[in-house]
Formats: sequence, C-alpha cells, structure tokens
Amino acid sequence: MDENDEHQGSGEGTVRLQKFMADAGLCSRRAAEALIAQGEVWVNGKMAIAGQKVTPGADKVTVGGRHVRTQPQPRITLAVHKPRGLVCSNDDPHNADTVFMLLPREYSRFRFFCAGRLDKDSEGLVILTTDGELAHRLMHPSSEVMKRYHVTLKQPYPASRLERLVRGLTFDGERLKVERAALINAKADGTATDLDVHMHHGKKREIRLLFSALGYTVQRLRRYQIGAVRLKGIPLRGAKQLASKEVELLFKSPRTPDAEFQASAPRNSPPS
Repeated sequence: MDENDEHQGSGEGTVRLQKFMADAGLCSRRAAEALIAQGEVWVNGKMAIAGQKVTPGADKVTVGGRHVRTQPQPRITLAVHKPRGLVCSNDDPHNADTVFMLLPREYSRFRFFCAGRLDKDSEGLVILTTDGELAHRLMHPSSEVMKRYHVTLKQPYPASRLERLVRGLTFDGERLKVERAALINAKADGTATDLDVHMHHGKKREIRLLFSALGYTVQRLRRYQIGAVRLKGIPLRGAKQLASKEVELLFKSPRTPDAEFQASAPRNSPPS
C-alpha cells in the first residue's frame, strides 16, 4: 500500500490539501498547488504530493517549516479606504507600513489577503479578505473585474487623445491600456487635468506608466469603485465589512453614465 493511500480516499472528515491550506487562510488553492509542487508542503513529516488529502485536527501540515493552523478562518471581506503611504503587502522588508495596519482590532488575529493592490503612492478602495479563493477570483484576469479611478494630472489632457489611452501602447515590453477614459470638468478648449479611468486588468503601476509614456505626470490616483462596490461612505483609513450580497457586487459593473468627452474599448473587441 502506498504510504499516502490513507489520505487519497474519500474518508469522512478528509479534505484535499490545497483546500485545507486555503481554508486556513494561508493562500489560494492554486497557490497551494504551486507550493506542493515546489516541495514546500509537508504532512506528518513527509513531503506532500499533488491530490493528497488530510484530516484537519489529526494531520500535521507545515509550509516552509511553519505549522498550519487546523481551525478554518471565518470568511471575512472588508472594503478599506487606503491612504497614500501604505503598501499592499503582507510582508515587505522595505516598507513597514502596510494596508493591514488599517484592520479593525477585532480582525487582527486573522490572516487577510489583499485582493487587488494599489501602489504606495495611490489611495482609495482596497479589498481585504480571509477567503483565499475569493482573493484569487478577484485578481484573476478571466474575472474581468472592473476598477474605476479618478486620476489627476500635472498637465491638462486633451479629449482628442483619450482614444490613445484605450488603444494603448507597449512600454518596456508590457502592453499598457485602459478600457474607458473620460475627462472630468473639461475646459472650453476640450482639456482637463482630471480624468475618470476604468480598467479590469491592472498591471503594477499601469495607469501611472501609461500616462508617463504619453508625456503626462500623475499627481494623484484614487480608486473609487471595484465592480459595483463604491468607496463612498467609507472614511479615510476606515473599513467596512461586506455582506455576501455585497461581495458578489464586486463582480458586477453597472452601466457607465455618458460623459462629455470619453473613449472606451468596443465590446467583444480582440485584445490589442
């Protein structure tokens, strides 16, 4: 009999190892699978294998030499109003101040994931959750979760160049683009320093890099909406727990109102 046979069946109380790790708030199931493949996960002193099952409370699971708790975390999802100066990372050796400092005291004992980051210089809506699967779903490109930003530039931006933001460009080998862009409070000459920008992919610092490549400097970047969940009503550095129905709103995008000057990607258009 294989030494892992006792964990391969459908015995009562057993769960797949990657689900156990996700339920413990360690990582998403896909990330757990990667850790198992890398030999970072051990069960009862033996290296774990793909597809292995464990019994919570009976089997000892370690990841990177650290014991994984056997008590699943409650599923908690928070909408947080991040200020500038905080990084969206659980462990950044170069930045001690992280978005997790904003967690209300009653949630401090749980491990949260940041589902969709904002860079240190940006502010606005961030989702923190103990649900690794939800975090993965929100960040995976296939979900196409729409995120909306208020961008303030140092120089006025002309309506005639909005289509350039949507068409995008290649910068340092990376494709940068947005789904929709509109001027806010445009002047008589058809320019504005404030723009409303929508995107559903979001590489690291993509909006800043895109404007920079076009010759414009971003002075302020604020994310005000994810899906149909808005930042409105959440004070700076504040947090609001989302109910199950509100969590599902993260994956919905309400109709965008018409703007005076705007450009948007055509529906069902092929990738650039």
